[in-house]
Amino acid sequence: MATPIFLSSALRRFALVLCLGALATPALAQDEGSGPIEGDVVGGIANPTSIAIPDMPTPRGVDTPAGNTADLGRQVAQVVEADLRNSGFFNPVARQLLRRVDMPQVTSPDYQSWNQVGAQNLVQGYVQAGTNGRLTVGCYLYDVFAQAPLERAGYEVDYADWRRAAHRCADMVYARLTGEGAYFDSRIVYVAESGPKDNRTRRIAVMDTDGANHRFLTNGQSIVLTPRYAPDGRTITYMSYQNDEPRVYLYDLQTGRQRTIVDSRYMTFAARYSPDSRHIVFSMAANGNTDIYRVAVSGGQAERLTNSPGIDTGGSFSPDGRSIVFESDRSGSQQLYIMNADGSNQRRISFGGGGYATPEWSPRGNLIAFTQTGSFNVGVMRPDGSGRRILTNGWQDESPSWAPNGRVIHFFRSPRGEGLPSLWSVDVTGRMIRRLPTPVGASDPSWSPLLD
Repeated sequence: MATPIFLSSALRRFALVLCLGALATPALAQDEGSGPIEGDVVGGIANPTSIAIPDMPTPRGVDTPAGNTADLGRQVAQVVEADLRNSGFFNPVARQLLRRVDMPQVTSPDYQSWNQVGAQNLVQGYVQAGTNGRLTVGCYLYDVFAQAPLERAGYEVDYADWRRAAHRCADMVYARLTGEGAYFDSRIVYVAESGPKDNRTRRIAVMDTDGANHRFLTNGQSIVLTPRYAPDGRTITYMSYQNDEPRVYLYDLQTGRQRTIVDSRYMTFAARYSPDSRHIVFSMAANGNTDIYRVAVSGGQAERLTNSPGIDTGGSFSPDGRSIVFESDRSGSQQLYIMNADGSNQRRISFGGGGYATPEWSPRGNLIAFTQTGSFNVGVMRPDGSGRRILTNGWQDESPSWAPNGRVIHFFRSPRGEGLPSLWSVDVTGRMIRRLPTPVGASDPSWSPLLD
């Protein structure tokens, strides 16, 4: 029996309100290209909201371990600007048109001046060093046309976490103006790839959604694949060829400790967490058959969920934990199936042309993302298999992973020839697509939950 595309590929390798609710025919994504550090927005809505985000003042310039508070005020504003621009829904006013804001104006904006530069909305704030050794960032959102405040929030963070305060400010603005859930204050784990194609080094890496705070979790001495974040954000699973034995490992992000999830002499792979982070579903190839199993994160005996001729893999839980979507070639081609969390009531949901792989259930529960094999593009369908839409049109796009708000999908794109893969994001309409910054090649992304 032929090995499914999932294995051969993985082992080598989103006017505002109208657009937000649309499930329109997606615009085709363009070929990859390099962009600025915050990423390159290829698509977007026709009339994004004009928003002004001036530098944030400080009551008094204080030197901190993260820099002077005056400098941090500029940097926080720039991170907020980049987040909102990269969402595709906002067009920040050019920085050369922004006026200086002093502390009294933070809570009493000069609406006329901001109206003159064409801003529909305004984000102002301040950065202040506290006596407790922490940083306070105030964030205020205003409607320039109505000359009215819309929202305000304050964030107290450790100095090293000043970027998190900026992401949370951007999340507040994004959620208030779009009605969508937040997603900027989260992280991405992925496979970092470097070196030539026939001798590639693969390491597990983690970074903020904008590419900052990047760090490697593994040293590259063993091949690693398919990292997946736990919904509680505390651990990840991934597959490793450590000691030439392909096994699924669990990695504790706080302690750095790792262990296999099951003791087995058989190959284990394609692991994902249950919504409560208490169980993991994974595939195991045993005695000529590949099936899906479930095991407690704490360990113990694995429970077999499928038992059909062929290869069953790629299990992903529904957000309520009651169902699992997976891929199987039991019908003769790679298709998507759904079953109850105990393995009962298995039924096929994909019937369109081509094959379907790497399914992942949306956090909202309304869609399942997948890779369409053959063409190798990312698409979505409803859990009953209806409403199938292809969102991308790259050379080889695969391995979708949902943002915490269920609006945006990360995936990776492989180039033609010998180049390295790269991370991209697309929204559920297919209209907004951009490349994400990574210091090396990147594949197999997985989005974390919102940070605590």
